Amino acid sequence: MTAKKKVVVLDYGFGNVRSAERAVARTGAEVEISSDYDAAMAADGLLVPGVGAFAACMAGLRAARGDWIVDRRLTGGRPVLGICVGMQILFGRGIEHGVETEGLDEWPGTVAPLKADVVPHMGWNTVEAPADSAMFAGLGPEERYYFVHSYAVHDWTLDVTNPRVRAPLVTWTTHGERFVSAVENGPLWATQFHPEKSGDAGAQLLTNWIETL
Repeated sequence: MTAKKKVVVLDYGFGNVRSAERAVARTGAEVEISSDYDAAMAADGLLVPGVGAFAACMAGLRAARGDWIVDRRLTGGRPVLGICVGMQILFGRGIEHGVETEGLDEWPGTVAPLKADVVPHMGWNTVEAPADSAMFAGLGPEERYYFVHSYAVHDWTLDVTNPRVRAPLVTWTTHGERFVSAVENGPLWATQFHPEKSGDAGAQLLTNWIETL
């Protein structure tokens, strides 16, 4: 019998850890909510949630050594999934109310306010995913995902020139303007929307992630 994959939901004080735990458990994986360094490093997959302000999430992440955990896992090719602000903090910086905060800088880019008639962007929306995405395998363009956010990354600036290196797969969504709604980059996946709140489509996406562990 194949052993269950072990996922740690990183508990650093900023995220819906219980809903994430339940959603991942429904895929059949073994799930633990933890801020323990060794547990987070040993897991097959690490899920980094995030709710609230960019600066506060970064402060909480650093206090829990989450920045170090994410960096060490990715250096070793170990899977990480960031959700909502857990995705935003993977970029270079965030700007909220005129205050600039340094992110984890796994990807260049700035998290900035959404420019739309209605903000926050709250509710269901579709995505424009690359055709060869493993993240969205089995999911069609009509599927809808649940968003709750007022900030986003509006430009993708990472330029991969080495033909031996696969460029990240970037997914887009439009709410007033186009923004990055998911990224698939080797062991690092991230979504601006909440797969744990996105019904069957979100469950399929999480299953796709578990199958890569």
